[in-house]
Amino acid sequence: MRQKIRKTIIFISFLLFPITIWYFSPYLIIQAASEHIVNGSFIVFVSMLVLSMFFGRAWCGHLCPAGGVQECVLRINNKPSKQGGRNRIKYVLFIIWIIAVIVTFILGKNDVTIDPFYMTDHGISISGIYNYVIYYGVLLILVLPALIHGRRAACHYICWMAPFMVIGSTVGRWLHIPQLHIEAARDKCISCGKCSRACPMGLDVKQMVSEGINSKCTECIGCGACVDECPQRVLKYKMKWR
Repeated sequence: MRQKIRKTIIFISFLLFPITIWYFSPYLIIQAASEHIVNGSFIVFVSMLVLSMFFGRAWCGHLCPAGGVQECVLRINNKPSKQGGRNRIKYVLFIIWIIAVIVTFILGKNDVTIDPFYMTDHGISISGIYNYVIYYGVLLILVLPALIHGRRAACHYICWMAPFMVIGSTVGRWLHIPQLHIEAARDKCISCGKCSRACPMGLDVKQMVSEGINSKCTECIGCGACVDECPQRVLKYKMKWR
């Protein structure tokens, strides 16, 4: 039941993407920075950073519209996406983007102002034909990696939001803040592999459990699919200091 609710919520988030897409736009942050405006996507990304100190990457597993569209693609390509060096691409892109934001802000004009609805039509992102071209272009960028490489490949390789939550959850652990995560009772594991098959991120959960590193995996989105699939109740949510 929990996974049905989660999938319903994340699908609804995807359906609302034409309304909310500008609030997740890395480009609009740069454009707003040139005018010294703190825009909606800046506020959203900072909120992700702060909340991830307590909830890890739970946003990715439960509310992210980009994740929602990729989970729809699971019906077409359900193979696990390859991990490793490819996962670092998003961090390279993130660093380049952050540098661009800082430089643009330094060179920008006007006094600093806050406008959460910057470049929207009364808070709605997609309000014209030109905007739909951008919207479907973004969808293509998100869908193609998942179609080619497998489960949530765009999350692994190019997601511009994931680094905020990885940084936030890492800082949360450093500060010993009570943080939501998934723990495993390794002695109960029967190595059935159901957890790995259920993971929408294509992670080898069984292997991580055997090595005792699943609770610290930065690619885990806290969706709980492995928790609900485990027949031995080896995995469970925990909210505590680590």
